[in-house]
Amino acid sequence: MEENEGTGSPLGRRGFIRSVAAAGAGIMASDAVMAAVTATKPAHAPVPKPVVSAEPKLPEIKIAMIGPGNQGRNLLINCLRRKDVRFVAICDIWPYAQEYASGILRKYDQPVTCYTDYQDMLEKQKDIDAVIIATPDWMHSPQTVDCLKAGKHVYCEKEMSNTIEGAKAMVQAQRDTGKLLQIGHQRRSNPRYFHVLKLITKDKFCGVIHHTYGQWNRSRPLNLGWPKGRELDAATLAKYGYDSMDRFRNWRWYKKFSGGPIADLGSHQIDIFCWFLKANPSSVYASAGSDYASLYKDREWYDNIMTIYEFPTPSGTVRGFYEVLNSTSFGGYYEVFEGENGSIEISEDVTHGAMFPEPAAPRQDWQDMAQTVQKEGKEAILLDIGKTLGAHGESAKQIKEFNENMSKPPHLLHLENFFDAIHGSTKLTCPPDIAFETCVAVLGANDSVASGGKVSFQPEQFKV
Repeated sequence: MEENEGTGSPLGRRGFIRSVAAAGAGIMASDAVMAAVTATKPAHAPVPKPVVSAEPKLPEIKIAMIGPGNQGRNLLINCLRRKDVRFVAICDIWPYAQEYASGILRKYDQPVTCYTDYQDMLEKQKDIDAVIIATPDWMHSPQTVDCLKAGKHVYCEKEMSNTIEGAKAMVQAQRDTGKLLQIGHQRRSNPRYFHVLKLITKDKFCGVIHHTYGQWNRSRPLNLGWPKGRELDAATLAKYGYDSMDRFRNWRWYKKFSGGPIADLGSHQIDIFCWFLKANPSSVYASAGSDYASLYKDREWYDNIMTIYEFPTPSGTVRGFYEVLNSTSFGGYYEVFEGENGSIEISEDVTHGAMFPEPAAPRQDWQDMAQTVQKEGKEAILLDIGKTLGAHGESAKQIKEFNENMSKPPHLLHLENFFDAIHGSTKLTCPPDIAFETCVAVLGANDSVASGGKVSFQPEQFKV
């Protein structure tokens, strides 16, 4: 089962010190700061050996994975970088996925027991401490609830669930069991995002924000195949809720199994809107269609969607536009926060990221010393975090730790936050209560598409 998912010249040293590094210094002590900004390596990429540390050895965390498809193997590879984490079980209804993942683990001296049914795994494998779930969205809720009730901590990929009822059940199960549940909105563990959050909320670079924009555009085949001769038989497919191999492999395009492109991609960025604005939306209007309807006639979800969210904030209503397109990769994926004094572009993709001061806005004291570049036809200050952290008196240990973590893939520190929380040394950056609010906002866009009109939210909808 699978979960798919040019900078200009560098700033001058003094400009970085006064602008970019100031925000970095303010978040240095936070556990959540140490996050990834480099592109994720493919599942087959070699994994560096864990760095030998002089710090005390942590207790071993024994983990299992349900759903080692593309995204699952990405998470698996990242987990192998941790000396305190060891796989003991793999579960998937497709033997091909079992073999692929277990073969990777054998190369790293982590032989595992393979299971087809996750309930069978929970019953027989008593040594599991935590479970990573990277299955299709419709299985997130039952699998998470059962794992929590079995006494396991859980890291579950987003979208939390493709139904509000399923997401609520996950929140309640976590509360009832007291076990940890991390949802895979990995940007909440990314230092670039903490940096921009500080620029917006504390430094007030943008001033009063009136609008925000986000997109995830891509142009690639919308059909996943499978190795010849490795199909699941009809009886096995039916047992686990699928009526064809196509629906099993391309589950994202069917309403039973997923929340559509707005959940698959948009939930990452709509989550950022809510986080940075410190508000949940009051309404959403969405329009969607299928550019490839003639090519994929049985697909149930749209392949493009455009949305307008309204967020109530103390400074007034903020309107957020968000789109997912599958017919063009123009612009890639990023978010922009637009204010009276300036705008900031941010992305998990490090080729996106800049500050755009308004010419008529009051200038902050550091701007006269900052080197600027031309970007998008405007004067811009590039976000290039971590190059001048030593200018603010951080200890050598802090600088070393920060720079080491800046080289990690985007998902790794979200996983590390989860493992560190299991050890009791930090708190989760995306617990289920937070993820539930995003789930409500995201799935509301589908309600708008279905009704053809604006959908309003009530504050109580975001609470369990």
